[in-house]
Amino acid sequence: MSPLHPDLSRARFLPTPTFGPRTARLAQRLTDRMRPGPAPADLSLEEHTVPGPEGAPPLGLRVYRPRSLTTPSPALLWTHGGGYLFGSPVQDERGSIEFARELGITVVSLRYRKAPRHTAPAPVEDAYAALSWTVDSADRLGVDPGRIAIGGASAGGGITAALALMCHDLGGHEPVFQLLVYPMLDDRTALRTDLDRLPTRLWSVSSNRYAWRAYLGEEPGGEHISPYAAPARRENLSGLPPAWIGVGTLDLFHDEDLAYAERLRAAGVPCRTAVVPGAFHGFEAAMPQVDLSREFHRAQTEALRSAFGESAPPAL
Repeated sequence: MSPLHPDLSRARFLPTPTFGPRTARLAQRLTDRMRPGPAPADLSLEEHTVPGPEGAPPLGLRVYRPRSLTTPSPALLWTHGGGYLFGSPVQDERGSIEFARELGITVVSLRYRKAPRHTAPAPVEDAYAALSWTVDSADRLGVDPGRIAIGGASAGGGITAALALMCHDLGGHEPVFQLLVYPMLDDRTALRTDLDRLPTRLWSVSSNRYAWRAYLGEEPGGEHISPYAAPARRENLSGLPPAWIGVGTLDLFHDEDLAYAERLRAAGVPCRTAVVPGAFHGFEAAMPQVDLSREFHRAQTEALRSAFGESAPPAL
């Protein structure tokens, strides 16, 4: 087992909480109460309430756009993590601002329904509704509807991968790229006892087992789990948007993420990977200032820049 990367050595003091019904509710209350810092002068930040899926409540979206943009820009629909149990766009504010500023794009960050109150595929349907609104509102937002990428971290990466499947199946929206940051893709990982001794940080084996049980509304590992819940269950991955997958060697999702990347490539879907030695789940969110985290973010930025093409320069 690889040791912690030297840049992350202080992480040995980080706690690894165990999430269950009570702690997940507490985490959701805390993330609901997160407040963003002052809006940067060079960006426009807007809150929108938009229609949700049919029969579901409205969605909250947080939109970031450089003020310097004068022509339609590419866009990124971003979905936050939190084990399908908790979280808020505000927790990823730093990254959303950096993507908007460095790439000269519009970032739309989604608030979605959480487990266990809302089971799969509710968050994926929310993401599809958010993508539909972004496309329909492209003129008002100043977005190029032909250059919209989707992305997310952890559970948000799982929702993003499932959203790519849903877009493919419904034959409507066609994201140009999927950015999957240590995505939570496979409920069957919760059945693996060989991971019990993995020196995890922030997200543990027991938390993963509870989260999948809450999100599925049943025990993980069943025969009929939908790919919209666990994208790794999809047999045919052909026809999906090009992808980037980043994960650390000490991440609980390391194996499932690299297996998904290989299956994408085998299906003819371009997929680049970034495997970070000695990095744990959520390392760059916990320690954003270290060089390793900055390099991980740069890799994501360059993947998006390549996907959007040379006509998506950094904002001035």
